[in-house]
Amino acid sequence: MKISYNWLKQFIKIELKSEETAAILTDLGLEVEIVEKYQSIPGGLEGVVVGHVLSCEKHPDADRLKITKVDLGDGIPVQIVCGAANVAAGQKVPVATIGTKLFDKEGVQFEIKKGKIRGQESHGMICAEDELGLGNSHDGIMVLDSALLPGTPCAKVFNIENDEVFEIGLTPNRSDAMSHFGVARDLRASFLQKNPNIELITPSVSTFRIDKRTLKIDVDVKDHKLAPRYCGVTISGITVKESPEWLQNRLKAIGLTPKNNIVDVTNYILHDLGQPLHAFDASKITGKITVKTVPAGTKFITLDDVERTLHEEDLMICDEKGPLCIAGVFGGKNSGVTPTTNSIFLESAYFNPVSIRKSAKRHGLNTDASFRFERGIDANTTEFALKRAALLIKEIAGGEITSDIIDIYPKKIEDFSVFLNFDKTAKLIGQELPKETIKKILASLDIKISNISDAGLGLTIPSYRVDVQREVDVIEEILRVYGYNNINFTKKLNATVANAPRTEDYKVQNIIASQLNSFGFHEMMANSLTTADYIGLSDELKEEFTVKMLNPLSNDLAVMRQSMLFSGLEAVSYNINRRKADLKLFEFGKTYHKLPSGYDEPKHLTLFVTGNSKNESWTNQQKPSDFFLFKGYVLAVLERLGLQKTMMTPAKNDIYAEGIAIAYGNDTLVEFGTIKKSILKHCDIKQEVFYADFNWNLVLKLIGGKIKFTDLPKYPEVRRDLALLVDTSTSFDAVYNVARQSEKSILKGINLFDVYEGTSLPEGKKSYAVGFILQDASKTLTDEQIDKIMNKLQKNLENELGATLR
Repeated sequence: MKISYNWLKQFIKIELKSEETAAILTDLGLEVEIVEKYQSIPGGLEGVVVGHVLSCEKHPDADRLKITKVDLGDGIPVQIVCGAANVAAGQKVPVATIGTKLFDKEGVQFEIKKGKIRGQESHGMICAEDELGLGNSHDGIMVLDSALLPGTPCAKVFNIENDEVFEIGLTPNRSDAMSHFGVARDLRASFLQKNPNIELITPSVSTFRIDKRTLKIDVDVKDHKLAPRYCGVTISGITVKESPEWLQNRLKAIGLTPKNNIVDVTNYILHDLGQPLHAFDASKITGKITVKTVPAGTKFITLDDVERTLHEEDLMICDEKGPLCIAGVFGGKNSGVTPTTNSIFLESAYFNPVSIRKSAKRHGLNTDASFRFERGIDANTTEFALKRAALLIKEIAGGEITSDIIDIYPKKIEDFSVFLNFDKTAKLIGQELPKETIKKILASLDIKISNISDAGLGLTIPSYRVDVQREVDVIEEILRVYGYNNINFTKKLNATVANAPRTEDYKVQNIIASQLNSFGFHEMMANSLTTADYIGLSDELKEEFTVKMLNPLSNDLAVMRQSMLFSGLEAVSYNINRRKADLKLFEFGKTYHKLPSGYDEPKHLTLFVTGNSKNESWTNQQKPSDFFLFKGYVLAVLERLGLQKTMMTPAKNDIYAEGIAIAYGNDTLVEFGTIKKSILKHCDIKQEVFYADFNWNLVLKLIGGKIKFTDLPKYPEVRRDLALLVDTSTSFDAVYNVARQSEKSILKGINLFDVYEGTSLPEGKKSYAVGFILQDASKTLTDEQIDKIMNKLQKNLENELGATLR
């Protein structure tokens, strides 16, 4: 939000430099992000002075050029070559002296330098009005008033507006400060703490009166919940033209482009008092004005010449023929003010903030009016702002007030009450403030004290402070006006050591995050809001389980995610499209489900791997990440968590082309595998992606058992290998389980180090080369013991799996 310093000074007398005022505003919570200078003429005509043309002669070498002698007020005439046809001796003209910086039509700066034109020296430039930014004419040089003295700065002649503009990063809750008046009101609260004589200058509307009652337009408000207050008045006999210079400068300073005097007044009042207004061409209104909703599907063309399809909840300003305006958001093309308009209906209203916000978001419109309406304006300034605007329009556009003010306000928005406890105030602030100081601050904020007791104060909060409705809000107001920097800090340092168990969620997350980071993974955080389009891509996503947003920002953020897969794939796709194709990502997060018994928010850990397994290097051969590498990451996480008594089965989730589920008892601990190509295609991903989904709630439930320690074995281990011929349908997991059941105490490790399938093998067979590690913790194994164990393993593999030695 932009605030003009000159404009601000119309409401409060300030003698401070802009930097000092900016610091005060920031301390008040209205953070000034930047202070910019504004000049009504770029460059401020610095270096441009009044010159007196003493002589004017034809250039000897150019028919269209003239050589002039010009007095610049210092008694030493300078020679200037000029190409304007209208230059003549005796004239007073604007002269840009050597070193002056001017701006061309595109806003590019250039400097006036001493030079030669066709062999003749030229010490400056006699300017046309477009060269100075004073107009668009380039027919010839400007001829000034003959009474002006040579050397007079042109900045004084043309009354250049010099201003400073504050860019304020306004927080959404501070709707009361969305105007110059609101900011001035906050400044006054701060200044009153030191100077009780500071006053807030409120514009007077005492001269408002009805001139005639010749143009009455009736108003009917159908829904007072959507439009609690609606005011209007007609003004006739106006002349639509350019606004006066002062008004244009006010709007330009805050970044607005002047349109015409009527529209400019409505914009001026909006930024002046924070009350949006709208002017309708009265001749285009048929019958009475009705404030209502219209049937869904109704077509309406707005001021930007876009045809919009209305929603049944959009509040509209209508006449007997149809909609004229989307209330509080945007005007209609066929009812706005044009150069031929001579009478208007001026609207000032208070609309329901939620209704306006929904309409603005629904139609993708973000106007200055909707910005204020949807945050909540002051309903009690509606009529005052209307009168002020009407008086301004009469002043700069002529005309007469031709109707009584219509003010439909059936149920007044009342101020609300809050009790402020002194003890709680001191506790939250961290310092006990004098009671008189608290009362003084409250009075400066227009908060009335209804009753006083030893415990605290009964307060009445003005209705325009929609963000101050609780005791803690009042304490915050007291603190920001008193000054956060004025609160003392204790020299005593207190520290608290939390006795959290090692299985606390955040501790376990940090352990696993560190482990994954050591594997080359990066943590990501995806939005919990997503699109409903993903529901049809998996049978696991159910329409009836979807948690829908009541007021979504867009269709892409309309529901809560039921799976963390798709938000992760969005991140994968985003990175791949930016030439970052080798990815290892993980995320801790929740999914959201609507169940008959209520809402469920299970927590997950998900892993994503795609692309090459290592970074490109001349020492590393590029190798794509594969299923078994990814499986190793998953098992490493389980091993780090100490979860060992698990069972592997094929994954049933239809998101996987192939996958594995690891269960602990009857509960699935993690599912992982390769994502189906149809899902990857939907996300515009053309390379293989591996995905794992850990049930983190189950993880936290299972960990935490006692840790057992054993001594390192003193006796050597022995390795024996078997080359097994098995059916192609036999998995290594089956071989592993049979071996484990055959020998539980001495068999310490089982490793598959080769798989062979070829024409030399019988049909339907494959070869597994498996290594077995044997070790006894109490003694050295003998050949007899080893042979006995290996014979047992071979026999059991043959009986249960049909495995034979090659």
